[in-house]
Amino acid sequence: MAAVPKLDRIDRRILTELQADARLTNQALSERVALSPSACLARVRRLEREGVIEGYHARLDPFTLGIGLVLYADITLEGHTPAELGAFEKAIAAIPQVVEASHVTGVFDYILKVVVADMPEWTRIAEQLASSGLGVDRINSHVVMRNPKVFAGYPVPV
Repeated sequence: MAAVPKLDRIDRRILTELQADARLTNQALSERVALSPSACLARVRRLEREGVIEGYHARLDPFTLGIGLVLYADITLEGHTPAELGAFEKAIAAIPQVVEASHVTGVFDYILKVVVADMPEWTRIAEQLASSGLGVDRINSHVVMRNPKVFAGYPVPV
């Protein structure tokens, strides 16, 4: 595990501002955090190099893209060796409809976030996972009905 970078008050303000609006110009960001533009840019570049800032993204509305269902799938595997976990992770990485995956503790092994046009598309993906020799024991799916709170960033401790 990599060392946790030291973040001072200004770093934390930069992170808070960029999570709220990653399209800020360096000039606008530097004004909000009370730094010169060159000092601000140097800090942002350091935060990127250290892996604190992993990237910049636009949050899209999936339903405007023809995605009819967003669902979460709990996956339980039969085996738990590093090779079995690795094979499963490689397989789901190749499925574009699986937009997020987490290996978790508890009664199941993975939680997948999946976006599909409709239930038949999800059924095909689930059947593919179950029958592909990956050792999938059980799949439970949960269709998202609405999102009362959408991920907008991590809390940045002051």
